[in-house]
Amino acid sequence: MSHHEVHRSHRIGWLRAAVLGANDGIVSTASLIIGFAAASADQAHILLAGIAGLVAGAMSMAAGEYVSVSSQADTEKADLALEQTSLDNDFEFETRELAKIYQDRGLEPALAVQVAEQLMAHDALGAHARDEIGISDTVSAQPVQAAFSSAGTFTAGAALPLVVAWVTPGHFLMTAVAVSSLVFLAALGGLAARTGGASVSTGAVRVTFWGAFAMALTAAVGSLFGVAA
Repeated sequence: MSHHEVHRSHRIGWLRAAVLGANDGIVSTASLIIGFAAASADQAHILLAGIAGLVAGAMSMAAGEYVSVSSQADTEKADLALEQTSLDNDFEFETRELAKIYQDRGLEPALAVQVAEQLMAHDALGAHARDEIGISDTVSAQPVQAAFSSAGTFTAGAALPLVVAWVTPGHFLMTAVAVSSLVFLAALGGLAARTGGASVSTGAVRVTFWGAFAMALTAAVGSLFGVAA
């Protein structure tokens, strides 16, 4: 009987950016809407603030992810260039270094040398990138992918509380946005956890708790400044 394992580590890069974008979209936009509603702003101004928050947030997420992941990619490229120089200057030393890594992981010395030599003959830089530096194709930095993923999912997340605020009468608006956003966050946390192979309930509770905290805090601030005004 065949046995096939489904691994999910190749999803780490885009999943992190997507979840972060959607979560920020829901939390920041819902909190902004709730804060304005608590300050007794009218529905038109609440929607305007929410739309402005969506556009600014999406652009901020894209720029932030691109810069952050680009920095990671630059570091990876520098490490690979340094490793390639070492391979060019002292191939034998690099072979022994790789063999020592395998020996430390539990291989017999002779077998570790044999494995290192065969892997070095096949792809010396790839072997060192993977086993010495920790860089692999599944986790390498992808700046453009991260930027588009974050911006797109932020927009999708931010659109949810905006739609609720648009279709809900003013006196029910704050409650409707808060409740629906918490439901959205719970669903997002559970979906992200399931996609990554983690506990669905833990993922849902974790995201919902921090979303509720953010909304409560902005509601308090909006109410305070609304009274002060």
